[in-house]
Amino acid sequence: MTLSDLAQGAFLDVAGVSTHYHDAGAGDPVLMLHGSGPGVSAWANWQHAIPSISQHARVIALDIVGFGHTERPDDVQYSLRTWTDHVWGFLDALGLERVSVVGNSLGGRIALQMAEDDQDRLDRLVLMGSPGVGMTLTDGLKALRAYEPSPEAMRELLRTYFAVDPTLISDDLVRIRYKASAAAGAHEAYRLMFFHPDHKGGELAITEEQVRAVDRPTLLVHGREDRIVPVDVAWNMLGLLPDADLHVFARCGHWTQIERASDFNAVVTQFLGLDETATATA
Repeated sequence: MTLSDLAQGAFLDVAGVSTHYHDAGAGDPVLMLHGSGPGVSAWANWQHAIPSISQHARVIALDIVGFGHTERPDDVQYSLRTWTDHVWGFLDALGLERVSVVGNSLGGRIALQMAEDDQDRLDRLVLMGSPGVGMTLTDGLKALRAYEPSPEAMRELLRTYFAVDPTLISDDLVRIRYKASAAAGAHEAYRLMFFHPDHKGGELAITEEQVRAVDRPTLLVHGREDRIVPVDVAWNMLGLLPDADLHVFARCGHWTQIERASDFNAVVTQFLGLDETATATA
């Protein structure tokens, strides 16, 4: 499979929702869940991680309902429960009984909800820049929610709040994220998720009791300079999760998988216990 083929992805029916996803490699299944920023998609989020980690495992990354190229049903009620159920339905449609989960930001919160639902179906968890106990409405999060689609606004958002080194925000990355944020129905869905009273996309709080009940081996990954989810949240979670390690990247913001791509891939591959000698077959 070429990189272009992998980036293009495929579609799968998940309980009547046409769901876009990427599937690469062979071996132990690793599910990657993206965040909730404007213009996000599985490929925009994981374009550096999928080719690397799929050399050692089967990596699957979907566009969660409401994001990317996945269908946006008119009657969907966006919430943590809706997103988590969509992910479970996706795994069922692929026939996957047990996976490790790597979740970025919102994806990390979905992973924690999956652990509350059914830990027997989870092997290990990687929570990257994930909201958790002690999370507050930061200036970075406010900026994400206030975004209105334009190339200039996307560039400013990514340069100011996502990466410490603004030179990492390439024209191609801006183009990909802006194009996705301005696709038909994308911004309307984004506004529904976080601003409409009938939708509960912003209700992501978790209690200390819920966190303490997660017994899966967990790796917390965080950028020291994260302006969207402060690193203090990761320290709080480290003290509550029964079996957790924490890796903090210096000179890094909310995008450890992009800002420190090689280091991130190595840390995750080691934590998941993947065979370094395995060869991808996809």
